[in-house]
Amino acid sequence: MSSRDWRKALRSPPAYRVGNRTFKLQTHYITMIAVVGVIVIILLYASVSTRSAETLVSYGLNNEVNRDAHKKYSSCVNNVMYNTTYPLTAPVPTLHGIKYRIGIISDMDKLSKSPDEPHTWISHYRKGYLTWNRSMTPAVSIFWDEGPPKLLKTKYSEKGRGMELSELIVFNGKLLSFDDRTGIVYEIDESGRSIPWVILMDGNGHTDKGFKCEWATMKDGWLYVGSMGKEWTTATGQFVNTHPMWVKRISPLGLVEHEDWHNRYVQIRAMVDIQFPGYMLHESAVWSPVHKKWFFLPRRMSKETYDENTDERMATNIMIVADENFTNFEVKHIGQVIPTHGFSSFKFIPGSHDQAIVALKSEEYQGKIATYIMAFTIQGDILYPETKISDSMKFEGIEFV
Repeated sequence: MSSRDWRKALRSPPAYRVGNRTFKLQTHYITMIAVVGVIVIILLYASVSTRSAETLVSYGLNNEVNRDAHKKYSSCVNNVMYNTTYPLTAPVPTLHGIKYRIGIISDMDKLSKSPDEPHTWISHYRKGYLTWNRSMTPAVSIFWDEGPPKLLKTKYSEKGRGMELSELIVFNGKLLSFDDRTGIVYEIDESGRSIPWVILMDGNGHTDKGFKCEWATMKDGWLYVGSMGKEWTTATGQFVNTHPMWVKRISPLGLVEHEDWHNRYVQIRAMVDIQFPGYMLHESAVWSPVHKKWFFLPRRMSKETYDENTDERMATNIMIVADENFTNFEVKHIGQVIPTHGFSSFKFIPGSHDQAIVALKSEEYQGKIATYIMAFTIQGDILYPETKISDSMKFEGIEFV
C-alpha cells in the first residue's frame, strides 16, 4: 500500500457491519464528544469542591473575612430554611381575649449546682398562660401551671458553674436558652432535655472563656445574642476589657459571627448622660421588625464607678429605643423606679403589633432573690402591674412558647 493510500485510510472513519447494514464512526465527532464530557466532569467536580469549601468556611471559620464568601448561603438560609413558627403553641381565642402559652427560665447562679446529683447543674423551667385583650381592663392576665417547675439538667460547666440560663427565645422553630457561664446555647426539647447547640466564646470569639450571654433576639433570620453591654471591670470598677460589649450573630445552621458593639453601647448610655467609668448594664434587648427599631430595657445604670456592693441598688425604669443604624434614639420611662428591681427579659406580646410588652424583673439584694412580672405599652402605660412570682428563684428569661 502506497503512502497516499495509508493517509487516505487514516482519514477515513472505520466501518462496522451489523447484519446487512454498514456503519461508519466519525472519529472527529467522537473526539469532540469525549472532550466535552471531560470538561463537564471537571466543572461538576469544581462545583462540588466549591460548595464543600464554602460549607467548611461557614462552619469552621467564624470571622468577618468570610462574610462575603457565604452571602449566597446565608440568603438561602434566610429565605428557604428558616422555620417561622411563633409561638410554638397555637394561641387560643377565649371570651377574655387571646390566650398564649408562656415559659420562664431560671438563673440560680451558684445555687445551680445540683444538691442531689454529682457533676450536675440545674435550671428551673416554669410555664403558664398570658391572656391579651386590648379592649379590656386590665388588658393582660397571667396564670401559672400548678406544681413545681420542670427541672432541666446538664453535665457541662466552667470552673464549677453551669446551667445559669439567662434568656429564653424561639428561633428557627426551636426553644433556645443561654448559659451565661459557659456560653453554651441549649435547645430545650419537648421532653425537657437540654441539648447543646452552639458554644459562644467571649469577646471576638478568640478567647478561652465562655460568653456571658444576657439577651437574645431575632433579626432578619439571624439570632443576635448580647452580653452586659458594659466594660468588664474589677469589683471596684477598674477597667479590664470590652469583651461584654461584643454581640454574636448566629445563623439557623449555627454559623457564628462576632460583632463589636462598643460604639453602639456607648451611644445608648450617652442618651441618659452616662460615660465611663459610669455604666449601663443590659440584660434585655429586642429587635422589632414592625417598628424597625431596637428596644432596650437596661437592668441597672449609674453615673458613678461600678462597685459590686452598691450595684445591687442601681436598677432603673428607662426604656431606650434606637433605629436600625443607631442614629436616632428615644428615652421613655416605665413605671416607678424600685432600686433593687431591674429588668432581666422581655418580649412583645404577639398580636399587639409590637405595641405591648411583657417583662421580667429580677431582685438580688443582700443575699435574697426574687422575680417579678409586669406588662406595659411602648408608651409606658401599665397593662399588668409589677407582681412577684417567686421569692426563692431568679427567673431571667421569658418567651411565648
